Amino acid sequence: MYIFSVNARAKKPIDGVKEGHLVPFIVYINFVDLYGAEQLCKVYLMRAGFMDVDIEKRKLVPSHLTTDPRVIAADKAMASAIKDGYLIQMFDE
Repeated sequence: MYIFSVNARAKKPIDGVKEGHLVPFIVYINFVDLYGAEQLCKVYLMRAGFMDVDIEKRKLVPSHLTTDPRVIAADKAMASAIKDGYLIQMFDE
């Protein structure tokens, strides 16, 4: 699993975000390689109505953490990404 710190620009008004506004995200992608995870991150954000996706930081989550029930129970975002394959979390500034 990879976790990305991402900025993307809204194509149209979405959930209180004005068109053209730059929005920060944390994106969890449950995928085996970095290149594929980055591409999925970009595609998921574009499908959600964002453009100019800029991945600022990348972090590999070690497999021993993604299989530890205590870690999964403590991190709801990770649990959701494991179950669904990804999770996108938008932040307000």
